[in-house]
Amino acid sequence: MATVTRSDFLRVAGIAGAGVLIASELGFDLAKATEIKRQLRIAGATESHSVCPYCAVGCSLIAYTRKEPDGSVKILQIEGDPDSPVNEGRLCPKGATAMQLADSVRRVEAPLYRPPGATEWQKISWDEALDKLAHRVKETRDRTFVAVDAKGNTVNRTDGIAFAGGATFSNEEGYLAAKVMRSLGLVYLEQQARV
Repeated sequence: MATVTRSDFLRVAGIAGAGVLIASELGFDLAKATEIKRQLRIAGATESHSVCPYCAVGCSLIAYTRKEPDGSVKILQIEGDPDSPVNEGRLCPKGATAMQLADSVRRVEAPLYRPPGATEWQKISWDEALDKLAHRVKETRDRTFVAVDAKGNTVNRTDGIAFAGGATFSNEEGYLAAKVMRSLGLVYLEQQARV
C-alpha cells in the first residue's frame, strides 16, 4: 500500500480546490447546490413520548405522528429518546422494532389454518380458531397428564404443553396467563422478555 505524505495530501487538496474554483468560473453555479434543502420525513410531525413495551427496563421512545387528510393519525417513526437517563436514545433489537409492532404491512389480521397435508393457509373465524385451540389443548392435556410420578408423589402436571408469554404483556395479562396455565397443570412456562 502506498504511503501518502503530507505534501502529497496538500498537493491533491490544492488541485481539488482549484478545480472547484475553475468549475465555478466556467458557469457552474455552486450557490444553487448549497441552497438545496431536504425535507425530512418527520418534518412537522407531532412528537409523543412513550415507554418501550417489551420488558421491565423502561426505555423511553419518541413516536412521530402526523394527522392525515382523512382524519386518521399515521405513525411515521419510532426511535429511542436521547434525553432518557435509562437508554440515552439507544434501543435493543426488540425495542428497535417498535415501529413494526405499531404498524406492519405483514400483520396477520385474521386467524389462519392449514389443514393436515395442505400447502395453503385458509382464513377461518375467531370462533372456529378458538374451538380448534381448545380441542387441541384438551386432547394433549388428557394424553400427557401425569397424576403421580415414578416415586408415588402426587404431581398433577401436564408434560405435553409449554407456554411462552409475550414481552408486551401487561402485569395483569401475565398474571392471568400464568394462573390459567398453572390450572391446566403446565410446568413449562417461559416469558419472551427473558429469552
